Amino acid sequence: MSTHGNRTAARRWRAVATAATATALVAVPLTLASTSANAAEAHVDNPYAGAKQYVNPTWAATVESAATRAGDATLAAQMRTVAKQPTAVWMDRISAIAGNADGNGLKFHLDEAVKQKTGSTPLVFNLVIYNLPGRDCFALASNGELPASDAGLARYKTEYIDPIVDLLSDSKYADIRIAATIEPDSLPNLVTNMSEATCQASAPYYREGVKYALDELKTLDNVYTYLDAAHSGWLGWDSNSGPTAKLFAEVAKTTKKGFASIDGFVTNTANSTPLAEPFLTDPTLNIGGNPVRSSKFYEWNSDFGEHAWTTQLHRLLVAEGFSSSTGMLIDTSRNGWGGPDRPTKASSSTNLETYVNESRIDRRTHRGAWCNPLGAGIGELPVATPSSAPAAAHLDAYVWIKPPGESDGASKEIANDQGKSFDRMCDPTYVASKLANNLTGATPDAPLAGQWFEAQFKTLVKNAYPVIPTSNDPGPTSTPTPTPSVTPTVTPTPTVTPTPTVTPTPTVTPTPTVTPTPTVTPTPTQNPGASCSVSYTANSWNNGFTASVKITNRGTAALSGWTLKFAFANGQQVQQGWSAKWAQSGSAVTVTNEAWNGSLAAGGSVDIGFNGSHSGTNNAPTSFTLNGATCS
Repeated sequence: MSTHGNRTAARRWRAVATAATATALVAVPLTLASTSANAAEAHVDNPYAGAKQYVNPTWAATVESAATRAGDATLAAQMRTVAKQPTAVWMDRISAIAGNADGNGLKFHLDEAVKQKTGSTPLVFNLVIYNLPGRDCFALASNGELPASDAGLARYKTEYIDPIVDLLSDSKYADIRIAATIEPDSLPNLVTNMSEATCQASAPYYREGVKYALDELKTLDNVYTYLDAAHSGWLGWDSNSGPTAKLFAEVAKTTKKGFASIDGFVTNTANSTPLAEPFLTDPTLNIGGNPVRSSKFYEWNSDFGEHAWTTQLHRLLVAEGFSSSTGMLIDTSRNGWGGPDRPTKASSSTNLETYVNESRIDRRTHRGAWCNPLGAGIGELPVATPSSAPAAAHLDAYVWIKPPGESDGASKEIANDQGKSFDRMCDPTYVASKLANNLTGATPDAPLAGQWFEAQFKTLVKNAYPVIPTSNDPGPTSTPTPTPSVTPTVTPTPTVTPTPTVTPTPTVTPTPTVTPTPTVTPTPTQNPGASCSVSYTANSWNNGFTASVKITNRGTAALSGWTLKFAFANGQQVQQGWSAKWAQSGSAVTVTNEAWNGSLAAGGSVDIGFNGSHSGTNNAPTSFTLNGATCS
């Protein structure tokens, strides 16, 4: 039983009897001893590795309902694939703990997580802690219920954090891995927006509130804490990234467990910044006499995507004292940027602004445009330790912290009792000075933050990249290739820092690392005598799985092209592959190289992978051959 399970009865009843939540929380049975005690597993380095994740049945039902109204069979099937993906459960106000008109409470979801856990396979429950006093001090759409005051902080501790931790401490949840995203858009605001009076007022409560949340949550061995770290378009400049790492270290040092109180950091929460720009791989590339990073869109920020940002941030965190094993998460729920407007190659223009605008997949009007961005698409499906990410990014997983289909904020003033105000950044008709006098690019007719926004959801599915597979699709609907690794470079201090992309509230968000598929693929070298080895690993959940395949050329001669073949034993189907061209006929799978990874030196290896489905036992495939030669 975890240490937090030994809280006294007095502490539990104080939590239940706290003022505003007394009635609501009494309805949630908090027992002193679980009737089905489970032993807590040892704390692991990466909770997502080898685990499946919780699928919110309430959100999934909403997506299924949207599928019935899709008006297109393929789109409906893609929506049903989305409904099977894990998303986070947001505790965006005190009433969300017990449940309110907007959704079921935390106990409901934890009980459902227990049902979804099967056998010895670990299950990760993604939980968002999001109710700091003075929340979202630089925005309005997701302002919270608690004021930036001593009284607000007291309520945050006793009526919000304490009841959450009390629920999590029930021993029947001890073998569920709780991955907690801690307070989106809080500490990053203290790096860039301290000129705002509201952020000045909120600052001490952000620091103390985050410290308290970490101290309480880390009394439970099965809780994994990830601090929100904004995104590359907010903090990527050296003038912001260094202070960010220092602030995180300062907060960590105030906690009872110090650096050990933080397992990792999550970036791009509820945002749409891509993993990388496949056609803008070198920020220093000179176009028309100026480097690409100096363009109006990037404003001297060399971190064009989240791979670059997590790489840079991890390096700085370790320098400040964090462990090198500190893990990163990237929210890929809305950063796909597919659809008809997605560029297919780099621009040929010699004008810098034209070159950047024609080459970038991020189609926003400005990198600070955060509210319901029109034209965005779902990105990579959730996956642990994504093989396509650069090793220096230290990624634990791609996750969906923001549930696709939930609004970032209302397009116009809507009366509500949730403390959420109208932010003009959500108004598509507004020309924003924060966005260099560009229109916001927001989707029209949006509801309040966190509420279902079906029109946007349809767009997200249609513009997904990689394309969302359908349940009856025998093979991949697109073949993305890995996003090039971008190493951050030292950049001058920018004169303008774009408006942070503020994350909305929600109830419940891997996504594409994509590079274009070349038009020419070399013919595989026919070398029947070549020896090879294949490493195959898979993580399964319900009726789906993600597999990573590593091919090694054990022969004495290099290959100028390759074809891998293997057979499934139990009716498994490849749904969506990457880093190669995937095809399946019956149980036989044929995989051929992309143009960029066709050359395989003697002793060289290549990593590929796919998402699949299965209806029975998910055994590893058999009979691997490479260019006709049997592999070990």
